[in-house]
Amino acid sequence: MDLGIKGRRALVCASSKGLGRGCAEALAAEGVNLVLNARGSEALEATAEAIRVEYGVDVTAVAADITSEAGQAEVLSVAGPIDILVTNAGGPPPGMWTDWSRDDFIAAFDANLLTPIALIKATLPDMMDRGWGRIVNITSVAVKAPIPVLGLSNTARSGLTGYVAGVSRQVAGSGVTVNNLLPGLHDTDRLQMLDKVDAAAQGITEDAARAARTATIPAGRFGTAEEFGAACAWLCSNKAGFVIGQNILLDGGAFPGAM
Repeated sequence: MDLGIKGRRALVCASSKGLGRGCAEALAAEGVNLVLNARGSEALEATAEAIRVEYGVDVTAVAADITSEAGQAEVLSVAGPIDILVTNAGGPPPGMWTDWSRDDFIAAFDANLLTPIALIKATLPDMMDRGWGRIVNITSVAVKAPIPVLGLSNTARSGLTGYVAGVSRQVAGSGVTVNNLLPGLHDTDRLQMLDKVDAAAQGITEDAARAARTATIPAGRFGTAEEFGAACAWLCSNKAGFVIGQNILLDGGAFPGAM
């Protein structure tokens, strides 16, 4: 299927590895030129070069902390006008409700709520003026089924969900869509970190923690970055212009609800 986005320009945040890279590669496979962002320059430059070689698209790498105002300004300045925005940032650390201070919540809000809002507000006007744009926020399955040890993430990402529900409908008539992708358990560095936390808390091996986590997924496995990226590319395509303000779950069937 030709997604109709060849020659478009996309900014993909936190894209040196994991789900962000999966989205970047899927867009590049459709002929989309990329601006990639991550904190660490070494992994980011390696990813950028690999995508250039594999897909033959223009790739600009900007190493900066996208959760800071200075980092946002730098990335947006380099990116210039874009057609597609994929927001993404690492989730806050797990813990117990007794662990989290006000400062912890503010840090989580800055990274996973206020940063995507700032990027949306910075890029939406140009998209609306041109009559076409796609914004996809990578949030979490925790929006639909809160995870007890991820209280910081649950709170911040639920706030972004509420914001998108409103703004997506306000701008839909201009040809711009805003949607959220909710990853369940995907085989990424963050999942490996959660395995370590569970193993330490339960006094079991990391392999045992991983097996127990896998058993909660009807599909019997973890998702891949490639699968996630394909879903993102479709949401960014000409084929998805009637999808507005949705929270699309990619979790292998783990969420038990019907909606």
